[in-house]
Amino acid sequence: MKKFLCINISVILLFLFALSGCSENIEIAEDNIYNFINYQNEEVYDIEQIELSNSLSKSCISYKFTYISDGYQVKAYISIPLSLVENQSLGKCILYNRGGNSKIGLLGDEDTAKLCVLTNRIIVASQYRGAGGGSGKDEFGGKDLNDVIKLIDLCETHFDFINMKDFCVAGVSRGGMMTYMTAKQDNRVKGIIAISAVSDLFQSYEAREDMQKLLYNYIGTTPEQNPEEYEKRSAIYWTEEITVPVLIIHSKYDEQVSFSQAEDLYKKLKQNNKHIYFSVRDDNIHGLSDGDLEVILDWLDTNI
Repeated sequence: MKKFLCINISVILLFLFALSGCSENIEIAEDNIYNFINYQNEEVYDIEQIELSNSLSKSCISYKFTYISDGYQVKAYISIPLSLVENQSLGKCILYNRGGNSKIGLLGDEDTAKLCVLTNRIIVASQYRGAGGGSGKDEFGGKDLNDVIKLIDLCETHFDFINMKDFCVAGVSRGGMMTYMTAKQDNRVKGIIAISAVSDLFQSYEAREDMQKLLYNYIGTTPEQNPEEYEKRSAIYWTEEITVPVLIIHSKYDEQVSFSQAEDLYKKLKQNNKHIYFSVRDDNIHGLSDGDLEVILDWLDTNI
C-alpha cells in the first residue's frame, strides 16, 4: 500500500549526491523577503525552520508551518533555494501534492527540500487536513482540495517572494488527481506535472479490491451509490477544462495505478490541448524515479 501512495525521491538524490550529517540552521536577515518567520499571522503560524542534512542545507532553506483552511489547522512545508535568498528576487514556485491519505504517504521534513534542490524552485506542499497533526477529515479529493487552493491563495497574497506568472502544480498518485482538480478549478495554475496519477477513480475502484474499502472510508460512498463524487475526482471526464500545459509521467507496468489511465487521458487531452507531453517509462515504478529528472527540468524550462 505504501508503494501506491508514497513519493520515492530518495533514489534520485542518491544518484545526485550522498546525504551526510546535519548543519546548523541558516540565519536570514530580518528584512530579507525570504525570512519566512516574518509571514506569521493569524492564518500562518507555528513556523519552524527545519535542520536539514548538510548536502541539502548548502542549497536551500526549509520551514514547516500551520495554516488555516476552512477553519481547520493544516500542516505544510516550504523550501526555498538559497540563491533566491541571497539575491532576494521573486522565485518560481511548484506546489507539490503528495500521494497517500491521512495515514500513509505523509511528507517528511526533508521531502520538499529534496525537490527544491532538484528543481531549483520554491517548493510548497500541504499535508492536507486531518493529517500530520492537523485537524479536520481527509476526503481524498473532496473538501480537502480547498487546502491546496488556500495554499495558492497564500502564495499569491501573503508570501511576497513568489512569481505567480510561472506557478506550477505537481503531484504523485492521489496527489496527481488533486493536481488535475486544482488546474480545473484555479486559473492561477500555469502548468501541471502528473506522475503515476489517478485520472479515473472508477477504474481504480474496480481494479483494486484494497482500494474499495479505502475509498469508501474517505469518500463515504461507492461509485454505484454516488457516481458524481467519483467523476469530479476523475480528470478523464472533464479534459476540456484542463487548458494549461501538462506533463504526464507513467510506467507501463505500474501495478498501483494502471497505465491505461494515463494513456486514455493523454489521448483525450490531445484533442483539446496541444501542450501535452507524455513520458512513458518501461518499468513498474509508481512515483518519481531518477530517470524523470531530465524530463521534468526540460519541460519546466520549455513551458513554465
